[in-house]
Amino acid sequence: MSKTLKVCPIQTGIFHPGDDLVEFILRSVDPSLWREKTILAITSKIVSIAENRFESLEKIDKKSLIRREADHDLGEIGHGVSLTIKHGVMLPAAGIDESNSENGDYILYPLDPYASTEKLRTALRQRLGIQDLGILLTDSRTGPLRMGVTGVALAVAGFHPLRNMIGQEDIFGRPLKMTKINLADSLAAAAVLMMGEANERCPLAILTETPVDFTDAPQIKEWQVDMQDDMYLPLYKHLLK
Repeated sequence: MSKTLKVCPIQTGIFHPGDDLVEFILRSVDPSLWREKTILAITSKIVSIAENRFESLEKIDKKSLIRREADHDLGEIGHGVSLTIKHGVMLPAAGIDESNSENGDYILYPLDPYASTEKLRTALRQRLGIQDLGILLTDSRTGPLRMGVTGVALAVAGFHPLRNMIGQEDIFGRPLKMTKINLADSLAAAAVLMMGEANERCPLAILTETPVDFTDAPQIKEWQVDMQDDMYLPLYKHLLK
């Protein structure tokens, strides 16, 4: 793995409800940055805005909205935060966000992140004439026993999110038995670090020299773990409803 990852955050104008997402991206990214084997990281928030995924604060309280939106509501944990599972990711509040909402509404996750990501990839490939183009849909979350947030991938399109290292040898010639590299979340963490969390206005990033294999059929099922097979299930099994 000799490639040197490059992450170029893209500062943009404000993406407003009703704006065309593809045109916004093409207008924001310098044309010289587009090339074969490029990955576009994009925050899930502007995809949600493009899909009109809002809920008025006046129509529903947040706890009720969390229960409605969560695939699994694990209940309230420390600091009044509700822990949930949404789209195969464990995170607070089912991804519902109030920050950077132009009208002050709750912003929800896309209904189908993978469909949204693939649709965006198809449209950009047609406009740019690029064959090997990846899309990485990102958000941020906290982790157990750590302060602060890191980036996480909600969905990918155009590249394999996982690298299976089982059978390859370590430095002493012993075959690896369990190692798999989570490329998608690793790239999301790097991208979100550079994109920022506050008023940086960098909802996009261009990633090049990435250690991924591009494909039209990502191995999503191999990347995601069924809850019953999750090694951390004993920590939250009693909370599942």
